[in-house]
Parts: sequence; structure tokens; C-alpha cells
Amino acid sequence: MTDKYKNGDFALRLSLLKQPTLSHSLKGIKHGVEREALRVSNSGNLAVTSHPKVFGSALTHEWITTDFSESLMEFITPPETDVDKTIGQLSDIHKFVNESLDDEYLWPLSMPCFVDANTRIPIAKYGSSNIAKMKETYRKGLHNRYGSMMQIISGVHLNFSLSDEFWQHWCPALGLEINKHTISEQYFALVRNFRRMAWMVPYLFGASPALCSSFVAHKKPTHNFSTLGNGTLYLPYATSLRMSDLGYTSSAQADLKICSDSLVNYVESLRAAINLPAAQYEHIPTGEDGNWQQLNANVLQIENELYAPIRPKQVAEYLEKPTDALERRGVSYLEVRGLDVNPFSPVGIDAQQIRFIDAFLLYCLILPSPELSNDDHRFSKQNLGSVVLNGRSPVATIETAEGSVSLKLHAQSIMCDIMKIAEVLDEVNETALYTEAVKQESQKVDNPALTFSGRLLDILLENDVDNSALGIELAKDYNQIFTPETYQFFEKQAFESQTTLSNEKRESIEKQDDCDFDTFVREYFSMACA
Repeated sequence: MTDKYKNGDFALRLSLLKQPTLSHSLKGIKHGVEREALRVSNSGNLAVTSHPKVFGSALTHEWITTDFSESLMEFITPPETDVDKTIGQLSDIHKFVNESLDDEYLWPLSMPCFVDANTRIPIAKYGSSNIAKMKETYRKGLHNRYGSMMQIISGVHLNFSLSDEFWQHWCPALGLEINKHTISEQYFALVRNFRRMAWMVPYLFGASPALCSSFVAHKKPTHNFSTLGNGTLYLPYATSLRMSDLGYTSSAQADLKICSDSLVNYVESLRAAINLPAAQYEHIPTGEDGNWQQLNANVLQIENELYAPIRPKQVAEYLEKPTDALERRGVSYLEVRGLDVNPFSPVGIDAQQIRFIDAFLLYCLILPSPELSNDDHRFSKQNLGSVVLNGRSPVATIETAEGSVSLKLHAQSIMCDIMKIAEVLDEVNETALYTEAVKQESQKVDNPALTFSGRLLDILLENDVDNSALGIELAKDYNQIFTPETYQFFEKQAFESQTTLSNEKRESIEKQDDCDFDTFVREYFSMACA
């Protein structure tokens, strides 16, 4: 019986998922959102002021922090099973931030506002403790390796996890013991299928078909851009320039093949990249005479530098490396990283997106998932690259083992299977919202103009406006949306308390340091997983 399901096809595994004990456990799916947003001035220029003190310490605040820059805010919601609660919590954070900013706004697009070579992009600071200095040095390394402009591109990360109850039924049904290894094995099966179909995410949710010409002014033209408005460049069928070679790219990482076949292989290949010297970074100081401009001269300074559309994750303890946390306790959740900021949502993502991704990730889990071959790696990279630049083209294709196929036909076939997952989710949650989400996303496959990128480009073209003008208009509109609303889940007092508490935590950490920064960094990288 178990071999039947373990080696079964999609239809057979779907029948397993429909069994009452398993389907009921799907109510335990948890989500958390990490949304990045630049602070901009009233005129739409980058705000180069320090992270406002009203938000407490960016090092220790639970919900409000910074990413690469003092100007780049990041909002974090805790894991919740209720999709609407997650959106509500994110709305509360946006409400508090919008009310607290002094004549500044949150940029509603993934690609930055007007930023040129003369713009000072302040690297994020976290205090005087060693861990704060390490976070700042890592960001200096990113600046010196890739430039600061690339680092202020904004995105949304969706964290996803299945419940313990689900694994208690799913693993035995496949003839597997219930432990961290088998659960991790199943998450990695999901990851492999996600990578095969990762192009679906920028097609549906990519929202950066255009960018400000200042963003590429220092580069040689590599694409045949069209122009509109006052200096905006666009590609007519692009979905996500954020995910293209103009956005999150690293030549040193280009040939990396981080293995997704198992937890052991993933950790080993990621650690190898962290310890692999990169000649192009050797000239950047790594602590000589106290001059720290990067943490090391390897391909990856730390695990977080890896650019990937999805990451297996485990909550790390204080000063614990992410790979050590994974090795010790296995995968506990997945981080979907390929999402552009949704410009049609005041909070950068909406409930329909989350419900669709739930169904999509479950589809990736129950679909048979062999190890990724060299061809699979090549197809994944090629398909993602072509879709972000040309995904809405009427003749767009996807490369598969069977050859080149129509993107539209291939996506329609995938959507039919995802709909079957959505029906299970609807039944157990006593709703119609999951199937409705898949229906809405399926319409984008039939009509590319309905995608976020298609809608956004239509607005730009119809009004002959540039990204900057549209961005600041949306930013001000969204600022007004939050003003009259009441808090739903986080009261204003909770934010004020978190400001005080985060400052106290930062001060406590600073008092605990018992060595200088040079020693701290050496000891951090010498610590091996026990």
C-alpha cells in the first residue's frame, strides 16, 4: 500500500491527499510574509535619512526592520494559519509605519525610484555590538561586490509550512518514518518541483516590466528597450526585470549548482560555496588593519547571499548558522522569494496570491519529484530567464525534456492540476476562495494582459507616465488608505511597546560582547556544526 503511494503518480497521490485525516491537516498550513519597501521623499526621491527612531532597533524589532539599506524597510509577520489574519497583520504594520513617517512614503514598486551614481544609498546600521557590526559588514560586502543599486530592489518573501499533523499522516502513507530527515526529504521534493516550474511565479506575479533609465545608466545596453514618459525603459513582454540579469544577479554564483536532492547534499553544497574563494573579490579588504569591507573573499560571504527563488529554512538560534540549524533540526518551512511587490495592493501582496501559492506548493509536493538532472537545472535557469524578459509574448515557449512547448498550453495543463488541489483546500476550509484564486490566475494564462506586469505596463503606456510618477502617486494614495483604518490585530500600543523592548534588547546584546570584532568573526566562521 505504501509503495503504491510512494511511487504513485499525481492522480494516486491526490486521492491520498483527499483522505479525511490528511485533508483536515491542511488547515494547519502556516504563512508569514516579509515585505520590503523603500522610504521615499514627497517628490519620489530616495529618503537617505536614518531608520526612524520611532521604530526602535532594526536589530531586534519583531515586525519592523531594515534590509540592505537604512532606506529599505522590511516588515515581518509571524506564522499564522489564517490567510486573512496574515494580510491584516501586514496592514497593521503598514498603518503604523505610514502614520509614523515624517513626510515620507513607502515605494510601492519592486524596481527603485530615481537613483543614479550620485545618490548616496546608506548601508543599514544595527548598533555597536559584534553581531550588529557583522550584519553591517556583510552589507558592505554586498555593496562592494554588486553595487548598492542592485541591493535596493524590493521583493516579497512568503514563508510556508505544513503542520506536524500533516506529516504524521503523510509520511507513514509513503512508508516513511516520521522524523526530521523524512520531513526534510519531502520538503526537498517540493523544492525540486518548484524549481522546475519556478517560471510560473514571475509570469503570474511579476510586476516589473519597466525601470527607471538611471538604474542602468552605468551599464552597457544588453536589451532592446523601448522608452516612455520621462526616462522609463521597458520591454513589451517582460514580466519581472527584478528577476532578470538587470536585477538580482551574481556572476560568481552563475555556475553554482546548489543541490536540492537531499538535506545533506544541500547543506554540503551550500557550505562549499561559502568556503570557495572567488578571485574577483580578493581585492576587497577582509579585516586587514581593522578594515572590514566584506566578511570574506569567498563566492558567498554567508548563506543569505545565495540568490534562489525558494529556500528551505529552519529557525536559527542566536549566532547559529542557517546551515547548522538545518543540519541539526531539519527543514521547518520554505521561503518563496520570487515575488515582486504587488503594486495593486497597499501591502505589496494579497490574499488571492497566498491562496494560489498554497495550492501551487501542495501540487509541487504531491507531484512525483525525481532528482534534478543537468538538463533540469539548465531548463529551470533558461525558462526563468526567458519568462522574466519575454513571458507575455504570444509565442513564448517553455523548454522541457520533450522539447520546446507553448508556455500558454503548458501553463494551462499545470493549472488544471492545481485546481484539483484547490478543490481539496476549499472543502476542508469550507470556502470557495482557493478555487476562485486558481480561476483568477488561470485567466492570466489565457490573457497575459491580466498579469500584474501587463496591467502595470498598460497603465504606463496609456498615460505616458514613467515609473517614478506612477510610483509616488500610488505611494501617496496608499498612505491615505491606511489613515482612517483601525488596527485589526496589532494595536498601536503593541508597536510602541515593541519600540521600547527592541531598544532594550539591543542594549543588552551590546553589553554581552566579550571579545573584539576581529575575534568574533574568526570564531563565528570557525564554529562547526556539532
